[in-house]
Amino acid sequence: MCGGVTYQQAEETIRTFFPNPKSCLPVRNKRGQVLLIPWGRREKQPGFTPLGGWARLESIYSGKWSNYNPRPVKIIIDGFMEKDQLGNSQWYSLGKDEFIQGLLVEDAGITRVYVVTVTDPQSQHKSARWPRILKHQEKTLTESSSTHSFE
Repeated sequence: MCGGVTYQQAEETIRTFFPNPKSCLPVRNKRGQVLLIPWGRREKQPGFTPLGGWARLESIYSGKWSNYNPRPVKIIIDGFMEKDQLGNSQWYSLGKDEFIQGLLVEDAGITRVYVVTVTDPQSQHKSARWPRILKHQEKTLTESSSTHSFE
């Protein structure tokens, strides 16, 4: 389910995990800059966005996120960690042309990013959720279908 990520920042390898309330994810903006955005929302953090760090693709399409000005973004990482059913950490690498789909939301003046997930048999997590991994030339959520926009 992507409980941790690893990425490069100024020639340093960063590992961050969702349970850390200061966790941020590297998101590429339309200008090509990579910005660090807070990862999801935890209990006791301000705002009204859903608790957690993940957004199910089907919940995005059903409109659950529409109150938060949702926008698809590219989370630029080298790899991610998910726990298997026994609670052991398993790390997975992304290819140079791959990224994880993110959902950027705004609430009470705070911008957050959630990892978009899909049901996938390769997930070893009890939830069977897997981050939505795309290639840079593939279409994102709003580009993929005119019937599934965020409006």
